[in-house]
Amino acid sequence: MVEDERVSLRRNLFVTGRPGVGKTTLIEKVLERLDVRAGGFYTREIREGGKRVGFSIVGMDGERGVLAHVGIESEHRVGKYGVDREDLERVGVAALESAIEEADLVVMDEIGRMELCSPLFRDAVIRALDCPGPVLGTIQDRSNEFLDGVRSRDDVSVVRVTEENRDELADALADAVGKTLAADARGPRDAEGGGNVS
Repeated sequence: MVEDERVSLRRNLFVTGRPGVGKTTLIEKVLERLDVRAGGFYTREIREGGKRVGFSIVGMDGERGVLAHVGIESEHRVGKYGVDREDLERVGVAALESAIEEADLVVMDEIGRMELCSPLFRDAVIRALDCPGPVLGTIQDRSNEFLDGVRSRDDVSVVRVTEENRDELADALADAVGKTLAADARGPRDAEGGGNVS
């Protein structure tokens, strides 16, 4: 089940939930179920000596960079992490721009406070949401002007992931994204494309 009993899925679909609940794993499972040309980026923890010390950003084309690290001195900080805006833009923005042009599905994992340190990144997110193809991503479960603006768009649905529903969501979300992609293949689609997850 999802946050509401029935969530109407729009063209752009995000999952949200508390840290560590399995959002990235869910996105990976959805992608495994789809035979689609996907592009974009995802983030990974950087661990040293069993402790999380930062996050990497990885383009689906294989490009990698450091998104944030405890050892980075930066004017952009989120908690104890300094954000490497140069790597965010080199990897994340480039991956989104490439996906907008070449992919059937744009993947964003994740949109959160670290990623929002870059105006270029924010602009690329909006371009991806406005492009003809669908977006599948994760969005941080926090309130700020940009994140709230993304969530409130008419063409965005947000599904809350919990320990109780995460195992059953992969098939339902893959089905919904697949329906949106099939509608795209048939021709122009309105902003409400996709299906329902219940």
